[in-house]
Amino acid sequence: MNIFLSRMASLLGATAFSPCIALALQRSSDADGAAACGCLGAAGVVGVVLVVLWVAIVIALLVWVARDAKARGLDNSVIWMVLVLITGLLGLIIYLLARPKGNLIACPHCGNKRMEASAKCPHCGNA
Repeated sequence: MNIFLSRMASLLGATAFSPCIALALQRSSDADGAAACGCLGAAGVVGVVLVVLWVAIVIALLVWVARDAKARGLDNSVIWMVLVLITGLLGLIIYLLARPKGNLIACPHCGNKRMEASAKCPHCGNA
């Protein structure tokens, strides 16, 4: 079987493209090669899941920053969102320290959150 895999790998140049074939060539039995390929596949799936989870967390954080900045009456909510995107946790800490302090209440006209001390709602413009 190793002769078949080595000829196949040399014909296709597949050792660079498929780590499973490269590992199977180094192993003494087919079961070892299959186990190595299974481990690599599982690690790849876990890696993809972690990346997707990280991207989802970052997107949720960016949406929260933009909505919170808008609710607090900041005109530059997109700038804060970009700052948090570029600098990560440091940008979030800067935003939390620099944002206006105060309680958020629901606007009686549109239902969105606004600062309790603000004269008008940043979403609908009503008092």
